[in-house]
Amino acid sequence: MSSLTVQDVTKSFGATPVLTGIDLHVPSRSLTALLGPSGCGKTTLLRLIAGFDDPDTGRIAVGDRTVTGAGRGVPARRRGIGFVPQEGGLFPHLSVAANVTFGLPRRERRDAGRVRDLLALVGLDAALAERHPHQLSGGQQQRVALARALAPRPSLVLLDEPFSSLDAALREDTRQAVADALQASGATAVLVTHDQAEALSMADQVAVMRAGRLVQLADPQTLYRHPLDLDIATFVGDAVVLDAEVRGGQAHCALGVLPLERPCPDGPIRILLRPEQVQLGERTGGTPTARVHSVDFYGHDARVLLDLPSGLRVTARLDGHTLPADGAEVSLSITGAALAFPGGSAAVPAGRAELADLG
Repeated sequence: MSSLTVQDVTKSFGATPVLTGIDLHVPSRSLTALLGPSGCGKTTLLRLIAGFDDPDTGRIAVGDRTVTGAGRGVPARRRGIGFVPQEGGLFPHLSVAANVTFGLPRRERRDAGRVRDLLALVGLDAALAERHPHQLSGGQQQRVALARALAPRPSLVLLDEPFSSLDAALREDTRQAVADALQASGATAVLVTHDQAEALSMADQVAVMRAGRLVQLADPQTLYRHPLDLDIATFVGDAVVLDAEVRGGQAHCALGVLPLERPCPDGPIRILLRPEQVQLGERTGGTPTARVHSVDFYGHDARVLLDLPSGLRVTARLDGHTLPADGAEVSLSITGAALAFPGGSAAVPAGRAELADLG
């Protein structure tokens, strides 16, 4: 498999800029997720890489082969790229075996062993080979689409929100099977998604896009723990954002005096905490207290909304086994340090909280 390099790529539709100066490197045998809200340009970028559209400026290379740029444009069919669309794009009149082998030379299409190996690679039983797409579940159809994309041994595999039409349980099982298949095949892959959990759980690196720009490229843990700005922070997971005042290297806010992960000069700032950092206990003197507003139970964990005496509302994410009752008074403590970002204003009382729940 080959690496992917995108250099200073731009694209506009009419007078509307869609991509602005995109630079991206995807190492060989890795999975990169393009993460961003609808309309940020991630699918347009995928189409440019595939060769379905041409950029206005810039260069795209697969391995050491330039496929777009410097006066060169390799047609999509000659780029050696596999593509898995949102709905799978299977041919309804063909069997599973015929769909999987559709892009192969005629001699290889008759190789039952090759079909069996490809189905096994994506976690499907060979007994499904003679079925038609309408006889498969949505997750099975997506796995067949991946097998078809992998069949010609492409240099690169592109996946355009392949799990968006699946229900929650099927989505998790299917994406794990797809991730396993990509790893087993040694594929280099780019996944377009607007699902933060999908990007963080599957990818080796995540490229966050916003308004046609790539604003951060990092491994999932770095992205979650060290976002470059508050917009990224609130997009990649639940967040509690508080106005605070730094005095003597510590942040003074509605949740008490908190350590900062990085040194910060004295003055007004905004701080970021993840809900799992907010811990609850029995009400005791000398610790911040709160009243439980509501509990959203998800089984394995729960989100607890908390009202502070100041009128602020913050959130905690707790293990699903032991949860407080609505209306209970609890004490709060914070584990770990807060991340500081520029902000704060004399016009806004220190301690104002925002709860961002975008995924």
